[in-house]
Amino acid sequence: MTRPGSSGEQRAQERFGTSARAAAFYAHQTLPHLNPQMQQFIARMDMVFIATADGKGACDCSFRAGEPGFVQVLDEKTLVYPEYRGNGVLASLGNILENPHIGLIFPDFYQSTVGLHVNGTARVLNPSETESLSQLPARIAEAAHIKGGRHPKAWVLIGVEEAYIHCSKHVPLLKRLDKQIAWGSDDEQAKGGNFFKVTHQRAGSEQPARYFFSLARARASANAPMG
Repeated sequence: MTRPGSSGEQRAQERFGTSARAAAFYAHQTLPHLNPQMQQFIARMDMVFIATADGKGACDCSFRAGEPGFVQVLDEKTLVYPEYRGNGVLASLGNILENPHIGLIFPDFYQSTVGLHVNGTARVLNPSETESLSQLPARIAEAAHIKGGRHPKAWVLIGVEEAYIHCSKHVPLLKRLDKQIAWGSDDEQAKGGNFFKVTHQRAGSEQPARYFFSLARARASANAPMG
């Protein structure tokens, strides 16, 4: 019988003596699809963390949020979620174009304090493909045009391969507070400004390069023959 999990997981379990505990978890807590309870859980979630990697395995973890249920369950094997205008880097979408593997975790900080892991493969859809999806309910497109007039720039379709619980033991119970959200804003203060002072540090680190470039250009001009 084939053991569940990747070969790396199996080696780690053997190394740290958790093979029996892992086998029990695989047997009792993991599914190759979303059962009704998992589907209902996703339908009330307003945030998700997503992990992707490029073709060489370089990883990126990102955060998505929206109205409850913005990640839509199409069926027990399929999810879809909208991508909105952001900083323009498109790290997650770019990774998916190279490597379709994706991992999601839906944390419930406000009620159950459990999380739901969903692993699978992803595909970036363009608007015309989205409209042609026969199983895509009309309410999904309507729900995507949420506060502030945001409209999806793309949709990501996920084929579910594995789903399992993230236990509540170390997940804090939080209280939701109101926050004024400037959807789609380019205002730096509304987006958090230069919170980590990266702009100033990069400007400082680039100053010597600009100085030496200017110095080299001045020297070149001084040594150039007169016209």
